[in-house]
Amino acid sequence: MLKRGKNTVATDTYERERELAAAITPTVESALPGVEVLAVELLTPARFCVYVDHPDGVDLALCERVTRLLDPYRADWTIDVSSPGPERPLRRPEHFRRAIGGTVRLKTSAAQRYRGTLLGADHEAVTVSVNGTAREIPVGEIVRGNLIDEGRES
Repeated sequence: MLKRGKNTVATDTYERERELAAAITPTVESALPGVEVLAVELLTPARFCVYVDHPDGVDLALCERVTRLLDPYRADWTIDVSSPGPERPLRRPEHFRRAIGGTVRLKTSAAQRYRGTLLGADHEAVTVSVNGTAREIPVGEIVRGNLIDEGRES
């Protein structure tokens, strides 16, 4: 189990998120059929949020079940569990593949930011059209990715 740390460097934050997601995802997805862990985000050094989805939707009861599965983490962390919301997190290649054709916002480990139409995705990279120019971004460099709801300002 991961413990809270004092280091607040952004790259460490993203690495810790990946470590938490790698530990939490199999636990949740194997215990709750149909539930998909979309992302784990550190909100503070002592708090994280787990974004989950389910084909039948996400309600309070599902969030409570996920929270109970994560009880071992609660000694060291405050845990939030949430639906994906209008700016659905995209972290894994399969998330990006399902979002092809949509508008995405990406941030890389080098602090580069992109917003554009997702043209393609595989295990290695995603291709985004930014102002008419196709840009290929390695999946491993993406630290934040979200599908943008075009009906809302962002």
